[in-house]
Amino acid sequence: MRTQPNIVGVHLVFEHSGQVLLQRRSPNSPSAPNSWHVPAVHLEDESAVACAVRESKKELGVTIDAQDLRLVHVLHYRDTSTPRIQLFFRVLSYAGTPRICQPDQHTALAWHPYAALPSPIVDYTAVALTAIAVGRPFAAMGWPA
Repeated sequence: MRTQPNIVGVHLVFEHSGQVLLQRRSPNSPSAPNSWHVPAVHLEDESAVACAVRESKKELGVTIDAQDLRLVHVLHYRDTSTPRIQLFFRVLSYAGTPRICQPDQHTALAWHPYAALPSPIVDYTAVALTAIAVGRPFAAMGWPA
């Protein structure tokens, strides 16, 4: 076995009345174009919570206090070449109204019921949201059996 670096993704789970806020990626997105996904970003040289706070402002124009984030799910995902740790943070409270702040990257923003997620949706996002809806804190996807 060899040590393999993992990309870390930070995801924001905004919920309201049994629904989750999703963004539709641009048709020009290099990853899963035209697919629905929760607001997310790759972790940079910062804590995961600081990343979530920063990204909420950048992507949605809302302000989140660090104490209003709860880690609710970790997905260990392997696509064709790169292993990834996907951290999903539930947003308990925020200031402002979510809006599309990066129209070159996202074409729609909408609330969707957990029980009826839209299609197409990023594959690992569907797995994570299904797990979150039933309170499962961890899932793995794409790894050999």
